Amino acid sequence: MKLLTLNCHSWQEEQQLEKLDILAKTITEREYDVIALQEVSQLADAPQEGGYKKGHFGLELLKRLSALDRTEDQMHWSFCHYGYDVYEEGVALISRLPVTEKDSFFITKSEDPDHWKTRAVPRITVNAGDQLIDFYSCHLGWWSDEEELYTEQVDRLLKRQHPDRLSFYMGDFNNHAGLKEEGYDLLLTKGLKDTYTLAATKDSGTTVFGEIAGWEGNAQPLRIDYIFASESVKVKSSRVIFNGEHYPVVSDHFGVEVELKIKLF
Repeated sequence: MKLLTLNCHSWQEEQQLEKLDILAKTITEREYDVIALQEVSQLADAPQEGGYKKGHFGLELLKRLSALDRTEDQMHWSFCHYGYDVYEEGVALISRLPVTEKDSFFITKSEDPDHWKTRAVPRITVNAGDQLIDFYSCHLGWWSDEEELYTEQVDRLLKRQHPDRLSFYMGDFNNHAGLKEEGYDLLLTKGLKDTYTLAATKDSGTTVFGEIAGWEGNAQPLRIDYIFASESVKVKSSRVIFNGEHYPVVSDHFGVEVELKIKLF
């Protein structure tokens, strides 16, 4: 099984359509089974199209995947809040494996889409052959936020975990693995297993260089995008992608791809 997570920074990138094409071609070439995307946006005043709004970033990605003969992909998107006054921003999951359940829930106290800190999480359950597996696409807040406490966001997230299913929490967790006794360590104390540390082969894991939105003034390489598992799993490899060395840069975040020793069908 191959997984990908990427904060898309959608519709905020220069040469956005070219980068969208790169993303679609890479997904097809790398044969990811489940993909978690964050900052997946659509124009608030756009007309409806196929259950979303015309120009929805995820919908445009699905069109490109279909044109590349990946016609089995399904998307589940959760709307979080309005961004830049014109966008409806959310998080999404795309799966080429059969989806048996879908859910969406808030992990912040706020459920107001006019508040930029409002965050929701989509979940899908997929049929992976001999087992059902849950996947969550996550875009959490910051450790220092006193309004929407990180500890409470994590608690609301993990409260939804099915006790009898393997679960993967994929996304932008906005907490650097190199900072001790903060968000990353909290996630580990809650029982999550970082597939990066479990991987037989891995690289630096860096997913952000320098200053980006939400990390103003940052001057160090950060590992803030992760794929966590609810239990220990066998991981062949964890690799950063879309970093200019392993495929072109397509966002202000790099992606993370993980290959697991989970047999499908």
